[in-house]
Amino acid sequence: MNTLSYRTESANAQTVDKQWLLVDASDVVLGRLASVVAKLLRGKHKTNFTPHVDCGDNVVIINASKVVLTGNKEQGRELFFYSGYPGGRHDKKAGELLAKNPVKLVEHAIKGMLPKTRLGEKIFANVKVYAGPEHKQEAQQPKAIDITKIY
Repeated sequence: MNTLSYRTESANAQTVDKQWLLVDASDVVLGRLASVVAKLLRGKHKTNFTPHVDCGDNVVIINASKVVLTGNKEQGRELFFYSGYPGGRHDKKAGELLAKNPVKLVEHAIKGMLPKTRLGEKIFANVKVYAGPEHKQEAQQPKAIDITKIY
């Protein structure tokens, strides 16, 4: 029997196949969008997923201003940001942040679903979020995917 067929191959930075994916966030619930994008960024949908390696894809999200918040989250959910100085905590409601800066709201949701390590910071750099339908990654030719069929 050939024992080489039983070897588990771990991905590394040289063997990872990273793709560019385009996600349209219009009329998609924020939490479902964030969980699917976090899975794509992490690489958990690939067969050679390795937990300690950045083996996920690069994701471009467009139409972040058209994301949907369910229930009473627009007025009820408070997000806070801290500057690092005493008294530097700033609270904002989710609906207020969606109206003013939808990119920050989507990025906050995605970042919360990634690991809180150096690898998580490196993985988070692979997502680009845009409020409108235009994006700056045309040269990478991202492949459009429908995330409503994934979840």
